[in-house]
Amino acid sequence: MVAVSRRIGLSVLKGLDDSNAFPEGLLDRAFEREPQLIRKDRALATELVYGVLRWRSRLDWVICQLSKTPIRKIDPFVLNIIRLGLYQILFHSRIPPSAAVNDSVEMAKDREPFWVVRFVNGVMRSAARRAKEIPLPDYADDPVQAIAIRESHPLWLVERWVERLGVEETKRLCKANNQVPAVTVRANTLKVSRQELLNSLRDHVRQITPTRFAPDGLSLKGLRHAVADIPSFRDGWFQVQDEAAQLVTHLLDPKPGETVLDACAGFGGKTGHIAQLMKNRGKIKAMEKQSWKLDRLKTSLARLGISAVTTWHHDLSESISVSLSGTFDRILLDAPCSGLGVLRRNPDAKWKKTEMDLNRLRADQLHFLGCLAHLLKRGGRLVYCVCSLEPEEGEDVVEDFLKNQAQFVIDREPVGLFDVDERLVDSSGFFRSLPHEHDMDGFFAVRLKRK
Repeated sequence: MVAVSRRIGLSVLKGLDDSNAFPEGLLDRAFEREPQLIRKDRALATELVYGVLRWRSRLDWVICQLSKTPIRKIDPFVLNIIRLGLYQILFHSRIPPSAAVNDSVEMAKDREPFWVVRFVNGVMRSAARRAKEIPLPDYADDPVQAIAIRESHPLWLVERWVERLGVEETKRLCKANNQVPAVTVRANTLKVSRQELLNSLRDHVRQITPTRFAPDGLSLKGLRHAVADIPSFRDGWFQVQDEAAQLVTHLLDPKPGETVLDACAGFGGKTGHIAQLMKNRGKIKAMEKQSWKLDRLKTSLARLGISAVTTWHHDLSESISVSLSGTFDRILLDAPCSGLGVLRRNPDAKWKKTEMDLNRLRADQLHFLGCLAHLLKRGGRLVYCVCSLEPEEGEDVVEDFLKNQAQFVIDREPVGLFDVDERLVDSSGFFRSLPHEHDMDGFFAVRLKRK
């Protein structure tokens, strides 16, 4: 009988092929259907899904060496069976190769004809014998292809990064993207100090380290419980949030008593941090086009004990009334983007995004900025940020916006972030965090000032 965790892994990979869903959501729904699963089995299912997504290029390279059938002709469902089994053989030392082979064959038997089952059996038995001995492309022959296969990134993205960053830095960036990141949290200083939070977590986490730059952050490794089951989480003492995202709010530098807009608020991670820096005093509007996200946001803010936020159900692709012009002291636009700076957390984005997406997203980002510009008071600050490293979504958007909005300039002295660490902001006033340099998500941000 195939382990339930492997069946769940296969169903999630199929779901990702069939829809625009996210792995986390598909895994959560699968776990709801299997309430008897113990934590260990849930962890294995999660590892298998994210492992295949992280290492898909390398897995496919090896499959090409093992299979007489070209990979493009292998049915996607069958290909995912083989990828799952091969991932266990190459990357999971605690699973015997024989178990990976047997489970792969049994999953194929569930819905495939006998000749396909025989094909899966042959490929997997070959993998068990020699997969670890198959040579990978040599950096000396073709560094772009070698990085794309060895570090499992799409060729188009590696080509871009090599042209902009060089071979060695691209290699380091890709390696960093393949590392499983720590869980980073932000102490809710409305209720507790970072040290008090650290003390409360000692029995629940194997290793706790204060974040390098963000003053209220902790990096957690070896969680012994699900985050939602930790008492201090239920009590609203902390919020899960990457260090780079925390720094973006410091760049905004909101003050108590101000009126602030969090456009594209999502689930409210930055909204809560804005309220925290404002000491829950002032007016904060959380704008989001999806009402179910606003429901989650309200639940999260209630847990954190935040009362200064009201929600605004609005799609930024539509214009905003001129009657609201000059309403806000500060605006944060965490714009929808390619997500290519957060591949270590969302490896599925490597295989979903294309180079053509960048210009489409750039047009949306520029439109959103234009919609928000008139809402800012004179002398106010607007922070634009994306979790992407690509110039089309960063510097190019800012350049085009400033050409069209003469009353805006880059604030080259963003005091809030300089209080944290000025090395993250260059001479142009651009904030950049890099996974391979700072061990945090990749973000671009800039603070703009309305003259």
